[in-house]
Amino acid sequence: MRIATWNVNSIRTRLEHVTKWLQETQIDVLLLQELKCQNHDFPEESFSDLGYNTAIFGQKTYNGVAIISKKPIEDIQLNVPNFKDEQARYIEAVIGNKRVVSIYVPNGSEVGSEKYHYKLCFLSALKKHMKHLLTYKEELIIGGDFNIAPDDLDVYDAAKWKDRILCSVPERLKLSELLNLGYSDAFRALYPYEKCFTWWDYRAGSFQQNKGMRIDHFLLSPEAIDKTQSVVVDAEPRALDKPSDHAPVILELT
Repeated sequence: MRIATWNVNSIRTRLEHVTKWLQETQIDVLLLQELKCQNHDFPEESFSDLGYNTAIFGQKTYNGVAIISKKPIEDIQLNVPNFKDEQARYIEAVIGNKRVVSIYVPNGSEVGSEKYHYKLCFLSALKKHMKHLLTYKEELIIGGDFNIAPDDLDVYDAAKWKDRILCSVPERLKLSELLNLGYSDAFRALYPYEKCFTWWDYRAGSFQQNKGMRIDHFLLSPEAIDKTQSVVVDAEPRALDKPSDHAPVILELT
């Protein structure tokens, strides 16, 4: 099975890119972030025409997450449990024998800001739920835009970004706490020394100069990491006209 995660930065703007990519890759499950539309505005028919089922958690203008799957999507849950949140950032479901999550962690805006505090609180609540999910002993795949570069290796210029948003110590510690529960960063588990990015700013030719960061991740339970074959960042969609600033990441499991 191949599962991909992709922050599309507006599904309606990027619809042609996404549907064409699905036709070319025949991905089994696609986790989307930053839909930037409400449920009734999501182009569901475009995916059903390709043979995909959809589970959508939309929001007007901002955020929004979805799960797109060839197989039926069951046991759908919205929002991180026991965390009051008006923002559509978390959707969880069961597909076959796997539990999958599409997540869009808050950006945090600026270190020390109110939005930064919200980000840390979100991650604390997520930790509690992720700890609970491990008790299911399932193949669990949590994919999405975590808005955190785990290590200096995941940043094109670590010195420039030191202590800034996406790279600050408190953010990285929160992500480490998630991994320390017993999860694996799938990409880093397979490629411990590889420098590879998933996001490039729109400004200043960042993509052309490969000035990016690895902030889109798959966090896997022990049952899932044992079946992981590969993790690949497909940068081709980022080179298209009017692209998302993120590239899709593809996880392959046996």
